[in-house]
Amino acid sequence: MAGIRLREAFLPEEQVLSLVAGKDMDGERLDVFLAWKLDKTRTQIQNLIRDGKVQIDQGKKAKPSLVVRSGMDITVRMTPRPVKDLVPEPVDFDVVYEDSDIVVIDKPAGLIVHPAPGHWSGTLVHGLLHKFPEIADSGTSERPGIVHRLDGSTSGLMVVSRNSRSHDLLARAFQERQVRKEYIALVWGSPRKTSGVIDLPIGRNVRNRYRMAVSSTGKRAVTEYSVLWTRKGYSLVRCLLITGRTHQIRVHMKHIGCPLVGDQLYAPRRKTEPWFERVFLHSWILSFTHPGNGRCMFFRSTLHPELVSFLSQVLSRGKAIP
Repeated sequence: MAGIRLREAFLPEEQVLSLVAGKDMDGERLDVFLAWKLDKTRTQIQNLIRDGKVQIDQGKKAKPSLVVRSGMDITVRMTPRPVKDLVPEPVDFDVVYEDSDIVVIDKPAGLIVHPAPGHWSGTLVHGLLHKFPEIADSGTSERPGIVHRLDGSTSGLMVVSRNSRSHDLLARAFQERQVRKEYIALVWGSPRKTSGVIDLPIGRNVRNRYRMAVSSTGKRAVTEYSVLWTRKGYSLVRCLLITGRTHQIRVHMKHIGCPLVGDQLYAPRRKTEPWFERVFLHSWILSFTHPGNGRCMFFRSTLHPELVSFLSQVLSRGKAIP
């Protein structure tokens, strides 16, 4: 694995990072390697390279497509993004339930949960701070109120804490697998068994930092599933998460040969209608113990309109899109 050493910058406002490529990244493109190591997008890295901020082996000119070799010395000069306070913004999402301790929301697809590279405004966190200012004191300053998350392209139920005590108790409940999380997914094809348990570890894909993969060095991941119906090349599947790894359902279903419809990250060759620009994955049931009064809370979210519309088209035509 490559190491990073931070040394004094040539200019006060810049950082100079020295990286040495490890054997695991031998043969990878330079822009992919740097995007993975520095947690930035490939576009951001390509801009740094074009601006002359990246040098190879003590001064050689770099280009995005350069092939990285084990032991290669890579120097990157970059200006760190200044830390900014989160500014509340009006953001569209439905509030399903609220009290003095928690808020349960129904997140639309396309809404990013918290600030991240490329999404420094307009996130769910910005919207929560606008509607519930007291959330600022719950959890971390970067992700106030957030105790779990959904992928940007996933819709459905989430619970948010409104104070520090609720945050601690909910976070512990998620860590100890005391929260019931069920999803509805539409997949390509049909699992060999109509129900089962996928117990396979998941870790970061070493070739693409945006993807996860089944890996012997990853963390344990367990998904229970049952097929609700199979028609015209598709299957509607109910998934119960026992663990909560990044992209868990998407990775597990792809691994058994049934990638999710609309998943351009894990099934880029599978095409859907141009208007359907999301993954068919919906958090439809969320159940947990209330952190304040100890009562069992149970919530269900119906499929969002674009999912219902897609299903209606699937069921009305002769066969699936290849």
